[in-house]
Amino acid sequence: MGAKTGSSPTAVSPPISSSASASHLHLLKTFKLKTKQQELLIRVSILALVYVLAFAVRLFSVLRYESMIHEFDPYFNYRTTLFLTEKGFYEFWNWFDSELVSPWRIIGGTLYPGLMVTAAPDLLGASFPPFVVHIREEIWDSGAGLVAAALIAICPGYISRSVAGSYDNEGVAIFALLLTFYLFVKAVNTGSLSWALASAFGYFYMVSAWGGYVFIINLLPLYVLVLLVTGRYSMRLYIAGITVCMLGMLLAMQIRFVGFQHVQSGEHMAAMGVFFLLQVFYFLAWVKYVLNDAKLFNSFLRITLTCAICVGSLALGVGMATGYISPWTGRFYSLLDPTYAKDHIPIIASVSEHQPTAWSSFMFDFHILLFLFPAGLYFCFKRLSDATIFIVMYGLTSMYFAGVMVRLILVAAPAVCLISAIAVSATLKNLTMLIRARNSALQPGSSKGAPSTKASAKVSTLDQPLPSQRNVAFTLLLGAFYLLSRYAIHCTWVTSEAYSSPSIVLAARGAHGGRVIFDDYREAYFWLRKNTPPDAKIMSWWDYGYQITAMGNRTVIVDNNTWNNTHIATVGRAMSSYEDEAYEIMKYLDVDYVLVVFGGVTGYSSDDINKFLWMVRIGGGVFPVIKEPDYLVNGEYRVDKGAAQNVELSHSIFMFIRYKLCYYRFGEVTTEYGKPPGYDRARGVEIGNKDVKLEHLEEAFTTSNWIIRIYKIKSEELMVVVPTWKFFKALTKIVDAFEVVDHVNFWVGILIFSGIKYLGKRL
Repeated sequence: MGAKTGSSPTAVSPPISSSASASHLHLLKTFKLKTKQQELLIRVSILALVYVLAFAVRLFSVLRYESMIHEFDPYFNYRTTLFLTEKGFYEFWNWFDSELVSPWRIIGGTLYPGLMVTAAPDLLGASFPPFVVHIREEIWDSGAGLVAAALIAICPGYISRSVAGSYDNEGVAIFALLLTFYLFVKAVNTGSLSWALASAFGYFYMVSAWGGYVFIINLLPLYVLVLLVTGRYSMRLYIAGITVCMLGMLLAMQIRFVGFQHVQSGEHMAAMGVFFLLQVFYFLAWVKYVLNDAKLFNSFLRITLTCAICVGSLALGVGMATGYISPWTGRFYSLLDPTYAKDHIPIIASVSEHQPTAWSSFMFDFHILLFLFPAGLYFCFKRLSDATIFIVMYGLTSMYFAGVMVRLILVAAPAVCLISAIAVSATLKNLTMLIRARNSALQPGSSKGAPSTKASAKVSTLDQPLPSQRNVAFTLLLGAFYLLSRYAIHCTWVTSEAYSSPSIVLAARGAHGGRVIFDDYREAYFWLRKNTPPDAKIMSWWDYGYQITAMGNRTVIVDNNTWNNTHIATVGRAMSSYEDEAYEIMKYLDVDYVLVVFGGVTGYSSDDINKFLWMVRIGGGVFPVIKEPDYLVNGEYRVDKGAAQNVELSHSIFMFIRYKLCYYRFGEVTTEYGKPPGYDRARGVEIGNKDVKLEHLEEAFTTSNWIIRIYKIKSEELMVVVPTWKFFKALTKIVDAFEVVDHVNFWVGILIFSGIKYLGKRL
């Protein structure tokens, strides 16, 4: 008994253990997600990872530098956002800012408030990739949506305007752009009035955020027109088109900066024309249903279309002739004719992001997407639908405009990622299907060996005679993943090195490879805020206006808004004049200080010397007395001794106020070992005039690296008093020599100063 009782536990324990493990295995087998649940879990996991990646990659600027605002316009946006949060909408709309620009500016009616209301462009940039999934699914499938989300999350073309610190309109505008497109395509696919209303409100958000809404209000009518011409008219299209055009335009008119442009500007007339055309098609569809006679309807169709074209053309002609419909703006013309801005509106052409795009920029911002884009278009044309036609038109038009203006790469980036995602998704799907089909075919007696669909049957029957095709497909699949990994590495490098550097803080590599920081901008603005009167007016080139106002807290003469071209041209004329003439212009503008940017010491190339010809061109556009050839020597602007080749111009070039302000005392400075004093590192030359003297201005402050130089305007009384005061001191010495009593010196001084004061007022 004892033996049995002692041995029974050892004999019974294995069945208990095996039964427990079996029950655990049974629980694991029963805890099996359905196919749809598995897909949902995978999609949510991928989107979560994409979101984290998109948010993290935009923080490079914070990690490499510190939390600061980038570029120029974001400083104004930040300042207006603070005012909105502190004062409210009513005060914001009626804000007359006397500290921004002399002669001031009404803020509420001259900006797009969407950014200030949203106030989180970096969060929207990170939220954008998950939103792309829904767009891609509406056009293609869920696989392409996930790929598109991953591509757009780290695409440099989009990250350039959505990194941390880039508090600019485009950060929220691209989100609003894709939101409007998604809701509109959804409305066209479903014919739902609710989706059409949502699309109209999405367009309203886009209008409130950025002036690029003009792209939407022209692309959507063009898309509707293409569908009408290709015979794809339907009630779904009618509901979506009419709702977005009418309600969207009515909502957009509530933005003060836009106003009635939708019904009075030539840039918006396409929407009005398509609205009228949709009414004609709806009327024709009703007449066709009523007549029920093809021959009679064709006759009526010809008459109706002829009348519609005549009425539309007449209305457009009368509107333009009477001036009710304004012509296209310069920026709109420059998109259709890239040479227009340079010839007619140089202030537009002077902006670097308005220049035509080089091929290297496309490769830099898109990498392998540049080659996947045509493949994606091919797949779209193979499966044409209302949705794929829209994405094709969006991709082609945005790529054209991106080639005309480098700034519009931002608009093309989502389209390139969406279309490239179609190519990637379709290719990966075909390769994996081929590998799976070969695996099934190699398993004898398997029930899965017989294909269940026509596609799999076709793959298996065609691939079975080729035993190496599976290896080829597997190799191509690995190659695709390798290219995508290189894309990720490239995007990370570009984001870290190129698009995470704030323009207000400059960085360079020292002689030993270490990073050197130039913080001259903030140093200069801090000096302005602490050492100038609160009502001081600062004259600089318009690029730096917003930064001076936001960080220096001083009034500027011109700023980055560029709405007053004549005012900017006046500053350009002052900068391109002799000192005497420039001084008279500065007195007219009531200038107290002049700020210039100079890169001759550090090698900073984006300084005012390299921008000088744009000052000449912009000034010459308003003042014909300014002629660009007068500032050139053998067709180029030179600051070295080579300018002396033209004897008539050499003296003039060295006497312009811009040259004198940048190179004052520079002839005494040695900038590089083995080079003579006065060697300009930015232009790589020794300056031609090292003995620069100023008569009407005096140096007030120069930053530690000479990047910012600030000069104070001498007052007229000071210019007369100072020399005469020296004469008075000499006179008192003469009087003292003759041992005249002290009270005589006192009265002599009173008489002299009274005469000086009177003379100063007369002058």
